[in-house]
Parts: sequence; structure tokens; C-alpha cells
Amino acid sequence: MFERFLRVLAASCIGLFFVALPALAQDTMRIRGTVEHIEGPVFVVKTRDGSEVKLTVTDNPLFVVIVPAKMSDIKPGMFVGSAGMMQQDGSQKAIEVHIFPESMRGTGEGHYDWDLLPKSKMTNGSVEQAVTGVDGPVLSVKYKDGEKKLVVTPQTIVVTYEIGKREEVTPGTKIFVAAAKKQPDGTLQTPRITYGRNGAGPAF
Repeated sequence: MFERFLRVLAASCIGLFFVALPALAQDTMRIRGTVEHIEGPVFVVKTRDGSEVKLTVTDNPLFVVIVPAKMSDIKPGMFVGSAGMMQQDGSQKAIEVHIFPESMRGTGEGHYDWDLLPKSKMTNGSVEQAVTGVDGPVLSVKYKDGEKKLVVTPQTIVVTYEIGKREEVTPGTKIFVAAAKKQPDGTLQTPRITYGRNGAGPAF
């Protein structure tokens, strides 16, 4: 079952989890928010800027739940991603670190602008090594065009993924949608919803 999940997850997520290419960004939008209520097949979501959007899913959608992980789960060679803020020494202070399943290796690889916070960056790559720094563990992450050091602090959120269920996405659930496309009726549609349990939410 788990292997099947990884295959489905990889097929659905590549190119969708982190939409960084300008050509795709012109046609899709990211949604970060909380489900206010559900009207049949429509999720009514209040976004972080206070606006309301109506979200539907495609046929055979993927629901993925964020689950807590630990720094000790991260080993050299793993493929990880992190949103964070650049520091004066060129390192990136990690707001969160997410551990990709092996079948998702290469997803969103690189270092680029992100919209979590003003001037935030996203770095996805392979862990070369982990060392202890002054402010906490430091991950050396290598991607195709370079390498970044990710500083992990006690405030950094570390997560991984599990297959979720549509029924778990209820009013109050915090969600993240990487690639929602506007429909003729004004609603937004996505093939995937990432969400948190028990009041938690995706931090990216």
C-alpha cells in the first residue's frame, strides 16, 4: 500500500508541489488558507489575506497530509525542501524542512524566490551532510546549480508526508494548494490538496 502511495504521490506531485516556472505561474495560483465550509463539491477557503475562494478538485484528486518529523529523521542523501530567509553569510535560516519520499526526488529542485514571507526563498536538493552549528544543526543541501547551507533552529518545523483522506478536510482545516487553475465559473480547481491535522497546517 505504501509503495503504491509513493508511486501515486510522485506522479501527481512532480511539477505541481512547487510551481516555480514562470510559464506555469501565469496559469495557476497558490492557495494558503483555512477551509471555512463545504458546499457539496466546493471547498470555501478563507485565504491568509482574508479573501474567500471557492476550490474544487479534479477527478481522482490527491489529498496529502503533513505529519511531524524530526531532524534525526534526515540522513545524508535524502532529498529535502525548505522555505526560509537568507542570512548575511549566505546561509538560509529554515522556517520549515520537509522530507520528500525517495520517489519524489528532484521535485522543485533548485534555489528560488518563494512567497511564504517577503524575500523568502525555497531550496530543494539532496542533503550532503549535517553538522552542528552555533544556532543549531546545519544541512548542506546540493542542487543542480549550486549548494546552500540550511540552518535549522528550534523553531524550524520538520515534516514529511502521508496519504490523506478527503473526509479529513473539514471546516477549520488548514490547507496549501500549489497549483490551482481558474475555471470559467470563477472557482479554482486543483488536482491536489495538502493539509494538516489537529489545527496544524503546512508551513510552506
